[in-house]
Amino acid sequence: MDFQKLLDIMEKLRGDRGCPWDKEQTRESLKPFIIEEAYELVEAIESHDPEKIKEELGDLLFQIVFQCQIAKEKEEFDISDVIEMISKKLTKRHPHVFGYAECKTSDEVIIQWEEQKKLEGRRRESILEGVPEALPSLLRAYRLQNRAAGVGFDWDNIDDALKKLDEELKEFKNAIKIKEKDLISEELGDILFMLVNLSRFTGINPEDALRKTISKFISRFRYIEMKASDKGEKLSEMTLKQMDELWDEAKEKDH
Repeated sequence: MDFQKLLDIMEKLRGDRGCPWDKEQTRESLKPFIIEEAYELVEAIESHDPEKIKEELGDLLFQIVFQCQIAKEKEEFDISDVIEMISKKLTKRHPHVFGYAECKTSDEVIIQWEEQKKLEGRRRESILEGVPEALPSLLRAYRLQNRAAGVGFDWDNIDDALKKLDEELKEFKNAIKIKEKDLISEELGDILFMLVNLSRFTGINPEDALRKTISKFISRFRYIEMKASDKGEKLSEMTLKQMDELWDEAKEKDH
């Protein structure tokens, strides 16, 4: 099945005799689905299951085609215009591949990418511009910190960052002592921001790290539930000590 077949299916779904649900959708109504499909693709990639990845890529592609069909109906642009625009952009911003420039490292490529944006008239008032507000907070913090670090606004080494984390933890404990909710919230945010900095220093994406920890938590907690069920017990009736013992069992199984 070729790409045109998918476009034809989309057009039919939105046509006079198409699907009532598909015909009712707007750019705004589809936004949650775009985000959901993107995260389902990430989950599929982390599962290392080619069939699942293939399926989720298709679902995300459908959302792109859906948006292009809506634009076509408004006589704004169609999928061909989108493909042409990204093709031109990629060619322009990779002169080391399609032209005569030379880039030997990925850092040089990033510098060149930003320089090309300036030539295209996309000069930013701030280097922090262009990081979407809709990104998950951990990922947005990571991207913003990378931008700032790119111009030298950064610690010299991870030890300095760890000292700053200790400082933030101390301020958080003091905020708890005085029971000032707004201050507690502010200091907790500072700790999370510093943890993102530490993840950046170690070359680890904080969103990926937290997602893996969540999966680990779910697996271990389900083990506790399963063991409790096998014993005919309810979690609400178990002591924390009993649940901790099962948690330790689950940890041992992970290793």
